[in-house]
Amino acid sequence: MQIKELRSLLFLPANRPAFIERAHERSADAVILDLEDAVLPEQKAEARLMVPRASAALAARGLTVLLRVNADPQAWCADLDAADLSKLKGVILPKVEAAAEVAALAEALNVMERRSACPWPLAVAALIESPLGVLRAAEIAQASERLCALGFGAEDYAACLGIPPEPDYLRWPAQQVANSARAFGLGCWGLADTVANMEDMARFEGAVREARNLGFTGSVAVHPRQVPPVNRGFSPTQAELEWALRVVAAAEAGRAQGKGVVRLDGRMVDQPLVDRAERWLRQRRMSQ
Repeated sequence: MQIKELRSLLFLPANRPAFIERAHERSADAVILDLEDAVLPEQKAEARLMVPRASAALAARGLTVLLRVNADPQAWCADLDAADLSKLKGVILPKVEAAAEVAALAEALNVMERRSACPWPLAVAALIESPLGVLRAAEIAQASERLCALGFGAEDYAACLGIPPEPDYLRWPAQQVANSARAFGLGCWGLADTVANMEDMARFEGAVREARNLGFTGSVAVHPRQVPPVNRGFSPTQAELEWALRVVAAAEAGRAQGKGVVRLDGRMVDQPLVDRAERWLRQRRMSQ
């Protein structure tokens, strides 16, 4: 599964070995070792030293491991210098407000990967968490060939505006980020709601469904119990899969007859519909 196609990404504080030891039981598509918000400022130096061992243990379990670094360039340099890049598949840069911030990280990775003989280029995801970041989302989405996804940080965005992190206030910025990401072929992670909700799972599941309808392709999770609804919510349903199979079959039959457009159940089946059906079938194959 490509990084941009991940559905669920479970945050793990880099300095909490107990969480890391059980991460393989959580069924997340990927795990994010976190050196940013989940680690207190006075604990960051120690947490950096724990990243190589943690990432090695997670990778040995077959997990896709990403590292969320700190936003400040001096801090993310220290974060990456301490890491074993060969055990990572990507880097998440938080609080991005300009394309130049992503470009600077990408250039630094070019140097670090050569120096450490990293066996693959690391993907980069940019978290957009402020009004300025939302306004510049389209520019940020074009910042680097390494960029695989944009993320929307609902909590930080709401805090910037002094508003509640609730859907009525977050749909517009969330959709701006999703539109920018998808316009340039990137994944988009997040919710138009708080991700910190660990009790009202009905609300959380509703937020996941809405995020998919807004164009998001996945979401982070801050608690293991959030992973199953994220995986379900960003996967095609059985009814959608059955519909997709019929659409693809109808399109193939039409092509065999020289028809670019066919009818199915009284509905026109053209290329955009076929593309959606094929995407759902591809998602199903990748998640199996």
